[in-house]
Amino acid sequence: MFLKSKKMLAAGMLLSMMAVAGCGGGDKKAEAPKKEAAKVFNVGIVQIVQHEALDDSRKGFIEGMKNKGFVEGKNVKYDQQNAQGDQSNLQTIAQRFVNNKVDLICAISTPAAQTMANATKTIPIVGNAITSFETAKLVKSDKKPDTNVTGANDMAPVAAQIDLGLKLKPQTKKVGLMFTSSELNSQIQINMAKDQLKKKGVDFVEGSVNSVNDIQEVARSLISKGAEFIYVPTDNIIASATPALVSITNEAKIPVVAADGILLKKGATASVNIEFYKLGVVSGEMAGDILLGKSKPQDMPIASQKEFNPVINKAQAEKLGIKIPEDLAKFAK
Repeated sequence: MFLKSKKMLAAGMLLSMMAVAGCGGGDKKAEAPKKEAAKVFNVGIVQIVQHEALDDSRKGFIEGMKNKGFVEGKNVKYDQQNAQGDQSNLQTIAQRFVNNKVDLICAISTPAAQTMANATKTIPIVGNAITSFETAKLVKSDKKPDTNVTGANDMAPVAAQIDLGLKLKPQTKKVGLMFTSSELNSQIQINMAKDQLKKKGVDFVEGSVNSVNDIQEVARSLISKGAEFIYVPTDNIIASATPALVSITNEAKIPVVAADGILLKKGATASVNIEFYKLGVVSGEMAGDILLGKSKPQDMPIASQKEFNPVINKAQAEKLGIKIPEDLAKFAK
């Protein structure tokens, strides 16, 4: 009997200890903080059309985001859209982004940014490859946007580009100005080019295109009117079909001076270059700060390129019989 009681007492103590241990383990589990999954940000990227400058802007934006710790597939998901130069496509893309409640929109080009800004006043929009945020009415001022839009502009050093063309063709009496009539960014630069040519006492003739189908006809018209070189601003339509333009200017043995240095790969002769990739990186870092809660678009000044260098397509200059001045020789490649 005594032995049996002793065994029962021991069993009771063991159960009691297990119960205490069980309660203690339960408390620890309850007190442990729940590990939350890292937030994945949804970012919409839209560009008006595909060409190398805008592609570089997009790639730079993604790199800039990465600099701020946003890695695709880890904590950010990109919805990349191309409007193929169609305004109705831009509107559809804008509605898609709004309906999907993306956390931020990257708008590449002036038309893309304007359409996105018309679609939402709450989703942050970071733009690049935009000539003038103010003129496009995307912000109240470059220093303090005071809207949901900010970013980096691609304002070209138009006066320096015109001067470069005149230096390569020092006897020039008339310059051809080609641009897309529907692109505000192009109109702004063409007006600046006119002002510089007036200062230099050089005449000009202008021709606008509505689509890539107009480029060769307009080029022929400018040449027939006495253009001795053709200046092209950062223009999306012309950039997407530069070889069509160059095929005409090569026949006439006249150079194309382009605001976008990337066009030298497609046959343009000279530029004072805009660094679209680097500006894309800047805009990506701005977007990263917005998503991290460090900044708000309305308080972020518009960024811009500060330093520029000329660049000359040496092979193209030789093909056209252009003698490169000694002080520009180091920029010829």
